[in-house]
Amino acid sequence: MKARIKFRKYGALRFIGHLDVMRFFQKVMRRADIPIAFTGGYSPHMIMSFASPLGIGVTSDAEYFDIELTAPIASKEAVRKMNATMVDGIEVVSFRQIAEEKKMTGMAIVAAADYLVGIKKGSWPENLTTHVGDFMKQESICIIKQTKRSEAEVDIRPLIYHMEVRGGQIFMKLASGSVQNLKPELVMTAFYRFMGMQEEQDCFLFHRLEMYACIQCDEGKKLISLEELGEEIIGK
Repeated sequence: MKARIKFRKYGALRFIGHLDVMRFFQKVMRRADIPIAFTGGYSPHMIMSFASPLGIGVTSDAEYFDIELTAPIASKEAVRKMNATMVDGIEVVSFRQIAEEKKMTGMAIVAAADYLVGIKKGSWPENLTTHVGDFMKQESICIIKQTKRSEAEVDIRPLIYHMEVRGGQIFMKLASGSVQNLKPELVMTAFYRFMGMQEEQDCFLFHRLEMYACIQCDEGKKLISLEELGEEIIGK
């Protein structure tokens, strides 16, 4: 049986990197007595995989990782037991059974993510809604993107699915995952350059709202949250 765990990451723990989060949850599995499966061989380790790990400094309401179970456990019981071992800054939201196919893991299927961008230094420029609308009307938005070995010019416009002003913050839905991935920081850099402005160092607050898979349905392709692809495990 495979299960998908959704959790929130907030507060000071936004500065904890992915490897530390993974080690933390390995300890949580033991302390909460979750029947997680291990690999074989001389150095067995817990079978878990994270979907699009969060960057340092970013908070989130929707982080996911998948595990394999050696025995069923009710979703409500698993959430309760894990949260009883948590520290302030991480909270498990849901625990759901998912399909057994390897191709359906969160790491493999994540295709998009929602973000909210706030500002912590200075203030937004005037007529922000108009600027965002004009920015999205562009046919192409080219930026210089750093790779491990070189720099390359990339058109990020096809990777920005939606962008608008919501309650004094900027909402954006971006491509995410192993095939195509766009960080909100790059979008904000491109947006400020479009306005003829230079953003201040570390002036934005980034918050991830949700992650999605792209699913084929009768109406065509649509985005559905990774949580919705799982089912509640009911206890006996």
